[in-house]
Amino acid sequence: MQSIILVRCGEIMLKGLNRHAFERVLLKNIRHSLEGMGEFGLVLSQSRIYVEPKDDSFVMSGALRAISRVPGITSVSPAWKIPTDWPVIKQKAVELTRERVSKNSFHTFKVDARRGDKSFFLDSPGIMRELGAMILEQFPEFKVDVKNPDFTVFVEVREQTYLYTECIPGCGGLPVGTGGKGLLLLSGGIDSPVAGWMMARRGMTLEGIHFFSYPYTSLRSREKVQTLGGILSSYSGYFALHVVPFTSIQETIRDKVPEDHQTILTRRIMMQIAQEVAEKRGLHALITGESLGQVASQTIQGLTVTGAGIPIPILRPLIGMDKNEVVELARKIGTYETSILPYEDCCTVFNSRHPNTRPRTDRVQRYESRLDLDEMVKKALSDMETMKWAGGRSHEA
Repeated sequence: MQSIILVRCGEIMLKGLNRHAFERVLLKNIRHSLEGMGEFGLVLSQSRIYVEPKDDSFVMSGALRAISRVPGITSVSPAWKIPTDWPVIKQKAVELTRERVSKNSFHTFKVDARRGDKSFFLDSPGIMRELGAMILEQFPEFKVDVKNPDFTVFVEVREQTYLYTECIPGCGGLPVGTGGKGLLLLSGGIDSPVAGWMMARRGMTLEGIHFFSYPYTSLRSREKVQTLGGILSSYSGYFALHVVPFTSIQETIRDKVPEDHQTILTRRIMMQIAQEVAEKRGLHALITGESLGQVASQTIQGLTVTGAGIPIPILRPLIGMDKNEVVELARKIGTYETSILPYEDCCTVFNSRHPNTRPRTDRVQRYESRLDLDEMVKKALSDMETMKWAGGRSHEA
């Protein structure tokens, strides 16, 4: 008998002739997520991935948490790998049931069986019927509830048999590294980390860019964004954050542009700097946390002006989402508590009191011509700092 982790793949199982390419990337990402957990082997068989520890030093609890964050995985289970021998299967099913009920106040159960090995003498319904009857005999206080049980004993009869009672939800989506590379405009608020996570789930490798306006924004606001970068890397596997000094640019905009156009012009320059960074880094798209109508700069006219002239796609995965939906996702992925820390970012410090909600590109470009934009962008890029994380751990840039 061996304690293992059973990993279920989701969307990649729907792929055709290129499925193996997605599987190879997913296996690589799982190995990366388990660095430092101990020695293990990986086995891919019949749409399942099995993580098999080499010895007792393997950190099972940490591994379960890390794997559940890897995009491309729908769920994981701590499981027992045992011989496909009926007496052994029955004995282990009773042991697992006893272990679960010793820690919880359960009253109902069911057995869920899958027979991948067609040579086994019982079919799937037969396995469920026989094991269910045996568990009822051992635990007469239980009742069977096939629709809403307190817990389920899962049995998968394959080359070996796998038993488990827990199913931990995974990240879903596609493996990171199969969907191109994107640069996330990371403000430090609630929305942008969720936007980055959503694109990582679609297989996109992430980097981030943050605009820092010290001393108007504090060092703590920068540390907050760095923390968010680390959290995102626990999902994306890798995350590089480029911190761009933005103080002089915002002061120039404040001094030379009418107040009602300052916010939209600031957003345009952010996009232009981000596009320059993306080009230098070989990234294919920009990613923002914008949602239609959420704030004054995110009207359809504002989004049009902001993105005008940017030659690469601007991905806005939150565009049609309600704020409560975004907050729920932020809580789920673990960024919410950091995002709500009361440290202002450059957008809130220089926020216009009455921004223009229907800007026009030609007018904004006239105001833009008052600025020495090329020199401003060049200076900001020359002073940019980069820091990196891998799997939630900080790395040297």
